[in-house]
Amino acid sequence: MIIDGIEYVKANEAKPSTKQIIVAQRGWVIVGDVSEEGEYLHINNCSVIRNWGTTNGLGEIASGGPTSKTKLDSCPMVTVHKLSTVLQMNVDESKWT
Repeated sequence: MIIDGIEYVKANEAKPSTKQIIVAQRGWVIVGDVSEEGEYLHINNCSVIRNWGTTNGLGEIASGGPTSKTKLDSCPMVTVHKLSTVLQMNVDESKWT
């Protein structure tokens, strides 16, 4: 099903993409290449999303890539404990290259 340009799939059909938006506790929003190791997520080639620059929330930039108003702060690899992760959102990797 596609709503407002975003394709929704059943949970059992969804597969994590390599590049994801991670929302962590205390408001940190990070986009990058995610890998799991034990209880941790390692995020490489990443940026903190300081300002989404959207009118329709994170889903807008997840599917369409950053807008002209999106503010990204590149950073070195970030490691986040899985329990401090609020959500993981797949992105359209072709829009985030």
